[in-house]
Amino acid sequence: MKQKTALDILKLGHNVFLTGPAGSGKTYLLQQYIDYLKKHNIGVAITASTGIAATQMNGQTIHSWSGMGISDTFSEADFTKLKNRHYHKQRFKKTKVLIIDEVSMLHAHQLDIVNSICKKFKEPFLPFGGLQVILCGDFFQLPPITRFGEEARFVHQSEAWEEMSPKVCYLEEQHRQEDRQMLQILNDIRSQSCDEKTISLLCSRENKTIKSSITPTKLYTHNANVDVINNLELRKISGEAQIFRMKTSGIEHLVNAVKKGCLAPETLVLKKGAVVMFVKNNFERGYVNGTLGTVIDFDMKGMPIVRTTSGKRIVATPEKWSIEENDAPLATITQVPLRLAWAITVHKSQGMTLDAVEMDLSKSFEYGMGYVALSRVRTLAGIKLLGINDIALAVNPKIFALDKELEKLSHDNVTEFGKLGLAEKTTAQLAFADKFE
Repeated sequence: MKQKTALDILKLGHNVFLTGPAGSGKTYLLQQYIDYLKKHNIGVAITASTGIAATQMNGQTIHSWSGMGISDTFSEADFTKLKNRHYHKQRFKKTKVLIIDEVSMLHAHQLDIVNSICKKFKEPFLPFGGLQVILCGDFFQLPPITRFGEEARFVHQSEAWEEMSPKVCYLEEQHRQEDRQMLQILNDIRSQSCDEKTISLLCSRENKTIKSSITPTKLYTHNANVDVINNLELRKISGEAQIFRMKTSGIEHLVNAVKKGCLAPETLVLKKGAVVMFVKNNFERGYVNGTLGTVIDFDMKGMPIVRTTSGKRIVATPEKWSIEENDAPLATITQVPLRLAWAITVHKSQGMTLDAVEMDLSKSFEYGMGYVALSRVRTLAGIKLLGINDIALAVNPKIFALDKELEKLSHDNVTEFGKLGLAEKTTAQLAFADKFE
């Protein structure tokens, strides 16, 4: 499907699953639709499954927006607590359209929770309470993170997906990759047709220097590798180190659960010049989970001053993460919301576009890792490959079969939409926009 056709379908008010290869312009198309909604004063919630993806669209995580947080369950008591929050009620009152980006990393049960929350605040007998819902993502990319041995359940396996019955818009044009060789490698991975030529092309970048003035971003599959690189880079800086230790209170096993979900390190060591990433949303302060920057100094109280990649200057002060019950905290941790970011995991890179990347795929352990890492880069020459294994180029066979089905559904929607006359299409789009004014 072409972008113009997909945008026209969105404007008709249908629930939509927007998909296509990395670099096919999904996020760009979403931004076009967001601009259209704002122009017509239609309230839109811009969310994503990860903080980095949300950052790109000036949104927030779906976990934060919906109020479900990091929990795997949501009880009636949790709903009651949400309903008592005035700002949450106002949020849903204003919202008419809900966008969720990078849905490949969202669990099926989490989409079901969002569906239930929306029904509580809006119309109880309509999918997502009657909101227009746009899900965006590519199932060839990284799946939801699961416990060891568990199989990931993607959002298309949820009850909410069946209820909302989305129109599939599968974008086919390529906008990110600037050379045919890189595009061919990615297409070979998606089509399960990687051969000797594909491997040879990729391995031509093994330990090759990247000719660029940009310092390459280091991508690794495991947190342990990332921590080693970040600590090594920090030691290279000669300045004095500032140490920030996490403070905790509450029930021990719940404290451990909060630690696991927040991404902030228990001991954070920083120096002037350190490359960092924010690990919490704070819209008033101007950062979200995934905002990248550099420590440029420390204030009078010893707090790090960060200049973000967009040029914003932010003093990073301690934040709290907690689990509460009846407004009483059961477990709380407090830490400066930063972590070192010279190197990041492949999981954290999803949704980024990078010019120079040094990557090690030799310890890839799940489908989509190689595809995500390689599709971050514009050109083959922008890669320094440190290693690769067999699973890095493998795709989930179930997703491969699903992708063929999605392509067909999208093709059928192109045919169906093509039967609409210009007058009929325009009238229907105006009717959707007018009902909110």
